[in-house]
Amino acid sequence: MTMWAVTAVISVIVGIICFILGGAYKQSQGEGKLKNAQQTASKMVEDALKESERIKKEKIIEAKDEIITLKNELDKESRSRREELQLVEKRVLQREEMADKRSETLDAKEESLLKKDKELIEKEDTLNELHAKQISELEKISKLTFEEARQLLLADVEKQISRETALLIKNKELEAKEECDKKAAEMVSYAIQRCAADHVAETTVSVVNLPNDEMKGRIIGREGRNIRTIENLTGIDLIIDDTPEAVILSGFDPVRREVARLSLEKLIVDGRIHPARIEETIKKSEKEVEAKIREMGEQALFDTNVIKLHPELTKLIGRLHYRTSYGQNVLKHSIEVANLAGVMADELGANARLARRAGMLHDIGKAIDHEVEGSHVQIGVDTLRKYKENKEVIHAVEAHHGDVEASTIEAVLVQAADAISAARPGARRETLESYTKRLEKLEEIANSFDGVDKSFAIQAGREIRVMVKPEQVDDLQMVHVAREIAKTVENDLDYPGHIKVNIIRETRAVEYAK
Repeated sequence: MTMWAVTAVISVIVGIICFILGGAYKQSQGEGKLKNAQQTASKMVEDALKESERIKKEKIIEAKDEIITLKNELDKESRSRREELQLVEKRVLQREEMADKRSETLDAKEESLLKKDKELIEKEDTLNELHAKQISELEKISKLTFEEARQLLLADVEKQISRETALLIKNKELEAKEECDKKAAEMVSYAIQRCAADHVAETTVSVVNLPNDEMKGRIIGREGRNIRTIENLTGIDLIIDDTPEAVILSGFDPVRREVARLSLEKLIVDGRIHPARIEETIKKSEKEVEAKIREMGEQALFDTNVIKLHPELTKLIGRLHYRTSYGQNVLKHSIEVANLAGVMADELGANARLARRAGMLHDIGKAIDHEVEGSHVQIGVDTLRKYKENKEVIHAVEAHHGDVEASTIEAVLVQAADAISAARPGARRETLESYTKRLEKLEEIANSFDGVDKSFAIQAGREIRVMVKPEQVDDLQMVHVAREIAKTVENDLDYPGHIKVNIIRETRAVEYAK
């Protein structure tokens, strides 16, 4: 065996011996630690048992002390409650005693009241007997029964109350009328000042000036063919008479008359007057008039601040420029009504935009009333419904001549603005015949009332003065007569503005010295 091998064997043996010795040492060490641990555990158990006994004793002592304390507190609480119950019992007893006393007092009062009631009944019977005797004595003295005297007294009181009521009504009416007239006059004058408009009186004829009288022959043409062409295409009559250097266009359709006027002026300037040229010129004039109608409608809406209107309604408004009513230009009248209604609505706090819109559209039916049957009010209402206009605007248009009762303040304002615009001096032209008939009718209505002596229509029909018979109509009845005459005038007459009914009662005392 080599040295290396011997060394290895020795190393192995030494390692085995060391391993065995190490294991034996570890075993001896572990047994010692185990014994020590057992001893320590036994000691800890003993100590724990001793500590638990000590704690147990302490807790028992604390529990006993707490029980004693709670018992003492319960004893105190029970004593206080017993004392409170005793006090309550005493109070209840006292209240019972007081209730018994009150009951006795009430019984005594009730007996006293019963006695007094009997005495009062006896006294009342006595008074009734005395009252009956007095009435009987009064009936004998006055020679009137109780019911007759009662009726006489009531009649006298009723007469006095009626007189006082009439005086009160008269005074209140005067006060209210003065105040209303003042406020209305201020509002109307303010509205008129803010939207004053020019008034143009127009007729159903137009005059075209000629450069010379020779032009008349060229307008007539050979065998009258030129004038016939113009009349056939425009529907307007041309009047060529002895008037120097002028041709008169006559027709009730203002739009057609305007087309004829423009065409004739162009033909005169051009100088070429023959049927073909006439037809061409009239077509151009019609387009120009249509464009002008649209422009006039848009301008009117701009002037009155009316927005979002249907294009067809705008064209109809423009056509009102060529429409007149009693000589008044309807478009200018509509603009003025819109502005007046808007200003008054602003003053009253109403819907000014709605009032302006209704005022602008109130006479829209007059644009086509020569083409459609019916009144201009109904035509306007139907037209506005066709183009889906606002219901409140339609109502104002329908009510502006009283065809239906106005149910909105804007409708009332349109009525007032329409009357103001029509009644302003110079706004309209009335024929002498219609003016005379209105005055006669006014006087006839006033004379139809009992107690009226004479009546006179003055102030161009704006006032009616009525002379009453003083022996038939007293001062209080004058108020009723004036009101009745005013109501009859409102119902029977159509007129712009207002008519003042002025009642005059004159009493004269005549005596002669001899």
